[in-house]
Amino acid sequence: MTQLISLMGNSQMLDAGAMFGNAPKAVWSRWVEVDELNRMHIACRCLLAKDFNGKNVLFETGIGNFFEPKMKSRFGVKEDSHVLLDSLDSIGMSDKDINVVVLSHLHFDHAGGLLSAWKEGENPKLLFPNAEYLVSSDHWHRAINPHPRDRASFIPNLTQMLEDSGRLHLISGSSHEHLPAVTFEYTDGHTPGMMHSVINNDLVFCADLIPGKAWVHVPISMGYDRFPELLIDEKTDFLNKHLQKNHRLFFTHDPDYAVSGIENNNGRFTTKDEIKELKEEY
Repeated sequence: MTQLISLMGNSQMLDAGAMFGNAPKAVWSRWVEVDELNRMHIACRCLLAKDFNGKNVLFETGIGNFFEPKMKSRFGVKEDSHVLLDSLDSIGMSDKDINVVVLSHLHFDHAGGLLSAWKEGENPKLLFPNAEYLVSSDHWHRAINPHPRDRASFIPNLTQMLEDSGRLHLISGSSHEHLPAVTFEYTDGHTPGMMHSVINNDLVFCADLIPGKAWVHVPISMGYDRFPELLIDEKTDFLNKHLQKNHRLFFTHDPDYAVSGIENNNGRFTTKDEIKELKEEY
């Protein structure tokens, strides 16, 4: 029996103004609370499809705990352990039990969990030794040749480590033989070639197109988005499409909710039936 389980990775505290782009504080302060440094809590949530057509599939790995202390403080990574590994352990699993890792994109807050926790004097190691790694082909080209605007979003040497594993698969179409019950879609507004997984024709992995509940409102984008106007157009199409198909949204960064439905109230998209943690069987 397949289980869909939301798993928490390491969390962050990030500047709320950056997370809401050109939206003024008078607007976004109604949605989130901030600390004395104007930082809001950001989750790095992953999705496990356990025994999914005979495989254990992990969508995303979160930020992990690979940063050395100075960078960890800069990016507001809170916990001292590798929380995703702790979350797997809490359900009786480890990274060795994962057969496929699907990465929407390779920014450090989505792919850092691929690496072992920081230890002084040691280089991080690639985890998930029995997994095939799936990355979009277009995004891979961005990751190996980043623009100065987003170079700092990528982890040095990670692409080489993935390539050296011999288990990297670059995806360009809507399906892949490793995951017959998953359909892939792509957007470019946040980063070129970001890949969205539609799982079992029910749950769609939003990644950074819609980081959480507040960003379902179409005009809201992040300061981190490479092409904000394109993202807003893509988000409009994305929400219309998945509303029509009655799909649910899976949020990686929402501090409170893992999953929600979609509704359109007089031309404004909103969420419904929000779920804090996902644990379902089918």
